[in-house]
Amino acid sequence: MPRGSRRLPDRCVELVRAADLILHAGDVSSVAALEELQALGPPLVAVHGNADEPEVRRLLPESRVVDVEQVRIGMLHAPGPRAGREGRLAARFPGADAVVYGHTHVPKAERVGGVWILNPGSPTERRRAPSRSMLLVHVRGRRLEP
Repeated sequence: MPRGSRRLPDRCVELVRAADLILHAGDVSSVAALEELQALGPPLVAVHGNADEPEVRRLLPESRVVDVEQVRIGMLHAPGPRAGREGRLAARFPGADAVVYGHTHVPKAERVGGVWILNPGSPTERRRAPSRSMLLVHVRGRRLEP
């Protein structure tokens, strides 16, 4: 989430308001930003990140699993070292159809061994990514399509 004078881009807000569910993979930053995201409308499922203030870390878990229709999605912020990341993430959430992570700010949507490994990037801080981004995921029954 944005800090200082930065804010979510209008297009991002528009897409989020139209969504059925918001998944946030951490670094919401502050309770105020968390409340702003919750106020956009759709239910919010989130985990805390390493840059979140202590109160956000108290309110949100480090990791979680959410069921969306018939799809199971594991969530956490920090995925650990790059080497072996995808296998490690899939193993951390056995039976998950997808794992959503954050931290790197680099978008990713890759299917590895039957599990989608997903990173939305960031709509506010691109860091090493080629551009700012977010990820839309469509779920219908057992089908997940990033």
